[in-house]
Amino acid sequence: MPSFDVVSEVDKHALTNAVDQASKVITSRYDFKGVDAKFERKEYDITITADTEYQLDAMLDSLRTALPKNGIGVSCLDIKKVQTAGKQVKRDITVRTGVETELAKKIVKMTKDQKLKVQASIQGDQVRITGKKRDDLQECIAMLRAAELEMPLQYINFRD
Repeated sequence: MPSFDVVSEVDKHALTNAVDQASKVITSRYDFKGVDAKFERKEYDITITADTEYQLDAMLDSLRTALPKNGIGVSCLDIKKVQTAGKQVKRDITVRTGVETELAKKIVKMTKDQKLKVQASIQGDQVRITGKKRDDLQECIAMLRAAELEMPLQYINFRD
């Protein structure tokens, strides 16, 4: 049976490029001259550190502009509260990957509500959608793309 998987993945290399681009923008800005502001990335966690909250906001804006240029949706960011660390302030940002359980249930419910001739099943951090006809699957992809979901989704492993 034809099928495809609905996933939410972020390429680590693209994330590294986005963080590097945002860092370059910050180091070249006049209002950041002589300021100890930096981006640190470990896997899918990003920590931004600066002297003031205003500078943190500017760094976050820089990151938000660099992400779409590298094919990463801004909606996958989970931005934590500002923390003070000595004379500096820092903010942790987590890049969410994988389809969370609540979102997976929402996707399954949406496909059932549309009365499409497809079956959706949750498999870990992805949703597999199967159907008898390829056209039904393409219609399902179009419906999911049109829906306003809180995470950027990719559609992979389309098989006949």
